[in-house]
Order: sequence, then C-alpha cells, then structure tokens
Amino acid sequence: MPVTTANLGFPRIGPRRELKKALEAFWAGRIDEGALRDTARRLRAANWARQRDAGIDVIPSNDFSLYDQVLDTSVMLGAIPAPYRALGPQDSLAVYFAMARGTRSDQGGDLPAQEMTKWFDTNYHFVVPEVGPDQDFTLCAAKPLGEFAEALALGHRTRPVLLGPVTWLLLAKSNQAGFDPLTLLPAILPLYRELLSRLRAAGAQWVQIDEPALVLDLDERARSALRTAYAALCGPDSPRIMLATYFGGLADNRELALSLPVDGLHLDLVRAPEQLEPVLDGAREDLVVSAGAIDGRNVWKCDLAALLDRLGPAARARREIQLAPSCSLLHAPIDLALETELDPQLAEWLAFAVQKLEELALLRLGLEHGPYVIADELAANADAIAARRGSALTNDPAVRARVAEVAPDWTRRALPVERRLARQRERLRLPSLPTTTIGSFPQTEAVRKARAEHRKGTLDQAGYDAFLRAETERAIRRQESLGLDVLVHGEFERNDMVQYFGERLSGFAFTRAGWVQSYGSRCVRPPILYGDVARPRAMTVNWWRHAQGLTERPVKGMLTGPVTILQWSFVRDDQPRAETCRQIALAIRDEVADLEKAGARIVQIDEAALREGLPLRRADWNDYLGWAVACFRLAAAVAAPETQIHTHMCYSEFNDIIDAIGAMDADVISIETARSKMELLDAFATCRYPAQIGPGVYDIHSPRVPSTDEMRALLVKARGAFDPGQLWVNPDCGLKTRRWEDVEPALANMVAAARLVRAETG
Repeated sequence: MPVTTANLGFPRIGPRRELKKALEAFWAGRIDEGALRDTARRLRAANWARQRDAGIDVIPSNDFSLYDQVLDTSVMLGAIPAPYRALGPQDSLAVYFAMARGTRSDQGGDLPAQEMTKWFDTNYHFVVPEVGPDQDFTLCAAKPLGEFAEALALGHRTRPVLLGPVTWLLLAKSNQAGFDPLTLLPAILPLYRELLSRLRAAGAQWVQIDEPALVLDLDERARSALRTAYAALCGPDSPRIMLATYFGGLADNRELALSLPVDGLHLDLVRAPEQLEPVLDGAREDLVVSAGAIDGRNVWKCDLAALLDRLGPAARARREIQLAPSCSLLHAPIDLALETELDPQLAEWLAFAVQKLEELALLRLGLEHGPYVIADELAANADAIAARRGSALTNDPAVRARVAEVAPDWTRRALPVERRLARQRERLRLPSLPTTTIGSFPQTEAVRKARAEHRKGTLDQAGYDAFLRAETERAIRRQESLGLDVLVHGEFERNDMVQYFGERLSGFAFTRAGWVQSYGSRCVRPPILYGDVARPRAMTVNWWRHAQGLTERPVKGMLTGPVTILQWSFVRDDQPRAETCRQIALAIRDEVADLEKAGARIVQIDEAALREGLPLRRADWNDYLGWAVACFRLAAAVAAPETQIHTHMCYSEFNDIIDAIGAMDADVISIETARSKMELLDAFATCRYPAQIGPGVYDIHSPRVPSTDEMRALLVKARGAFDPGQLWVNPDCGLKTRRWEDVEPALANMVAAARLVRAETG
C-alpha cells in the first residue's frame, strides 16, 4: 500500500511578507521589474525547499502568484479586455497590474481595475475574468513552464498547478448581457491541451488541475462541460492529472467526478469527511485518491491517532493513496516557529503551514509502518489534544450563562425601519444624498512608525495617545474641509478591523508573523479565537468621544460585526461556530449600548464577511443565515429607534441572500459597487429594499482618482433604481491602504458629484 504525501499549494507572501514589500516597492517605483522577479524567485526556491524538508513527496509549482492565480489564468489564456492590451505584451507586468489595480493618469492612462470578489467562501479575493462572445484566446505558457523548469533546476520535480477550465469559466463574468461564458469551453480546451503537452515534454509527470466548482450545486450544462473538458484533456500527450476539489464535498457530483478519465482525485475530508467511503467504493482500482485530511484553512493541530484510525482502512484497500491538506495552504500562516510570544499552552495546540506538512509526514509513517514507529509523536499529540479539550482557557461559565439568557426580543428593534428612519431624519438633519466614508483613513508611514515604536516601548502610552489624538483631529479637519456630511474618526488606533477588537475581548490570541494573503499585497493577521468571548470594558467609546468633541457634524461610532470577527479569525473548532458568534454578538451589543449612552447618533457595525460565510451548497444556507442574521440583530437591536445603525458589506453577490440582508434590519447599508458599475444594486432594487443604501462610487482598491463625472454617472445610475431619499454617497470600502495624496482629491470629486446630483434632483 504505497502512501505518499502531497501539497496543493503553499503561501506566497514569505515568512516576513517579503512579496508584499517587493510589490509595493515596485508599484512605488523604488525597485525595477528585475528586482521584483528576483524576490519572487527566491521565495519560490525557499518554498520548495521548505516543503521538501518537511517530508513532502509531491510539491506543487505554479501555485505562486504576484497577485492572484485567477488573474494568472486569465493572462495565460489571453483573456485580456481591449483597453489593457494596449499597455504591452500579453504577459507584461504593465498589463497584469493594470487589470489588478487599474492605472492613474500619471502612469500613462486612466483605467479602472477589473472587478474583484471572494474566492468561494474564503477571505481571499480574486480578479474576476471578463469575457464575451467575440473573445479571442492566445496561450501564454511562460509562467507554468518557467516555474516548473525553475524548480527542476533546483532538484524538485514538481506537480504544476492549473486552475481548471470549467471553474475559470464559471467564475467569469460576461461583458454582454445574456452571454454564457461556458460556451467558450471549446475555444480554451485546445490551449489547455497544448499547455499539458508542453508540460509533459518538459518532464512533468503529473499536473494538478483545480476544479473546486465540483463542490457546488451544478446544473447539467456545467456537468456536461466537465465531461467534455476532461475527455479532451486526458490523453497520451498529457501528464497524469490529479483533479483537485476542495472547500466541501462532492455530494451529488460524486458519480460525475468518478466518471472523469483522470488519474487522481483529491477530496476535502475536513469539510466533508463523510465522502471518503462512498468515493472509495465507487472509484476505479487505478485511481489515486488524495485524502485532504489536514485542515488547510485553520490553525489547530490534527488528531493524529483519530486520522490513523480513519485512514488506515483506505490505505490498506487502495493501490495508492496520497495524504494532503484539505486545500492549498495559501489560507494558513507559514510557520509556528516564528511565534516566540504566544502562550506556550496555546502554542501546543497549533499547527501552521510548515507544521501541517510535518503532520502529513508523520501520518504517512504511521500508515506505512504502524503507529509504533511514531509512538512518541502520537503521545505528545494526544496530550496536546486532551489539554486543549480540558483547559480552563477555553471555558468561561459566566459567558455561557449569559448566552443562555438571550431571549427573542433581544434581537428586535423597538420600531420598524420606516418609523425609525423618520425619527433619524429629524434628529440628524442631513441633506439628501449625504456623503460619508466607510471608516478608516490612510495608515501613513508616520502612523505605522508610531505604532511600531509604541510596541517596542520607545514611545510610551501617553505619547502614543497624544499622537493618535492629533492624527484624529487632522482627519476630522480634512473631512470638514472636504465637505463630508457624516464623519469618521479615522481608526488610526486600529491595526486591523478584527484584530483591534480581538485584542480587547477575552478568548483571542495574536501572532507576530501569522500573516495570510487577502489580495495582491494586502495581508491580514487573523486572530486565533480559542476560548469563550467577553468584553471586559468599552473598546471604542473614548476615541469616538474625542472625535465627536472636535466637530458639530455627526461622527459615526465604528464597530466590526460578530459574523465578520468570526469569519476573519482562526476560529475554535471544538464547538459550533454559531455558539461562538453569539458570544461575540453580546460583546458588540454592549459596545453599541455604551456608544449610544455616550451620545453617538450613528453606529456602524460592519459585516463585510456575511456573504463570505455563506455555505457553498444551497441546502445549508438557511441554517447559516438564520444564526448569522440573528447575531447581527442581537448586536444592533439594543439601539434606540433614533440611533441610526449602519452596516457595510464587501465584494459580494447579493442576489441570492437579499432577503437575509433585509432581515438584518439595519437602517443604512453601504456596499462595494464601483467596480461592477452598480450591477450589484439590481438585487436591492428588485426586492424594493426598504432601508437606505450607500452604493460605493469610488474603488479604493485601485490607486487611480476617479473623476467627478465618473462618480456622478454612477450616482445617476443608482438614482434610476432608488428614491434619492434612500441613497447615501460613499467610497467602496475603508481608505486605510490608500495615500492621502489620492484620497483627498477622490473624496473632493465624490462630494462634488453628490452635490451635482443633489442639485439635479432638487
């Protein structure tokens, strides 16, 4: 029973975010393309060596990206909209980064970035492919071939990773209404065939093709596309193909997957452990089954003994089995060894990417040679599992008692939304189309320097607070000067919208180097949510009070919602997520009450990740949406009718959950719509959304400054779908990652656009 270990993908950013620093230096003109590519080569070489040293037999290549693997695939296939093609050759960085980030007028053009959205149910963002009926495709195979050759020269015969053609087309959007991107499959299959043939000629024995779409609810057209694709791709000119599925179970797509003429099939046995036996029962004898037994998306140690018991029969029954993480380790921090300040008890419960690969190597030894070979490691692992299960760190009786007290009326506002909005209008006295921002302002070099000095102890608390107060006042004055109607304090005291709150709540721990990629150079450091959650004291009231004391205009209280805190943390897996979310909701509820008591007239509770947490299978939606919406309402419903509750949601498709968004019962929702040119508003207009809405008119993920006319056109489009009295005017998202040099002119244009449309509507 040969057992091998395989990895599906490794984090790209580097242990100390070397890729982020190189990208931002390149974009700023401080380094040239050669230096950027040298950094990328060094990171790839280190990644391959790290995986080899951890005991991995099958190491991936082409899992590295300078921005996003979906964008890489679009460029590889030549799916480049015409405006970007003029910037250079198909595989040039000028074209690549223009599609990802747009261009500014001082860069020789003024192009918006392509649309971005979430990668399945993760916080990773991908650049949405854009195709049309007249699409021309041209293969550019330099990246997958080059990185395979690069690894081979270093002594690693890797398994190149490709995004599957059907998943890529299902993720694509059409530039013409009514056009189905799947009809382009016959046009791209010859390119995939050619690439596979060239990889085989270069020495690739296996290729991993990712088709995570196989865990979705598929219609017959998508299933037929998968049959057509793999009938064409599996042949004598191709390497052996490992078809990778992840983020869920095959379920009703199991027979389809097993019918495809591929050589291997990867299963996510963390999200769907129940699928192993049915797949083994139906699989061809020669099919290599890849068991995704180690959680690629969380940080907890696996239970080695339990996995040996579970996988032992499969290993004995199959001709060949592979052990792998459930998905690419892109979503995990790199190395626990870099964490020197974690509580040692907590650290014993954790495994980051490197440690997960080491767990795979141990599992292989145990399966091939028997548990006695790894007896010491099994004993240490069992001790860690038992210690976590029984630790007082994870269980707070007071928190559990309070959750048990929650009654249905805790989730209901005192008045319906129409009557609340009338009272709020009377209290706030805002103009029509009021202007505001989502919350954060640029975290400048000075802000980052002060935070670092405070962390090191070279700037004391009094000095740091004085700096933050001065920075907040500057932000208030800038907003007043720009003419914004509702202000924010700027969030200069916050390193991250989740981490800031986690640091002030019990049950959370934080890493120093636990970074994961969100998109491009944007990295986040998710908190580790290991125990019961409570709020010892107010978290934001003093900063809000300071900001409001500087101005007569209303300043929003800014909070992160319970679902987003849950989604953007590494969450404990020893109790239902819904239970953990209720605990967080009660803590945020207390903060809402304290802000209102301090005089806040508007409180924003961001639920950027509500749609992200939606299960991939429709049958599971009602359960999730039930507790997720209830948790938001539990946090918000403590507010009086006169207090206006805002929420914000990031890149999401809202059509399918619009009823649930309405059920959240917020007074105002702001959403990202600039990249989609207001397409996402359709769902709100169709359902006659009863509350107010702020469609983003300024794409903050691009360095360009949109013109007044551009934003006015978006507002006119929104006005066509909504009563002007329902509309707010705001950027797509927070402005933390931007520069003041870009932010101020963009916001000035936004305010001017709002005033123009305000005048036009009377």
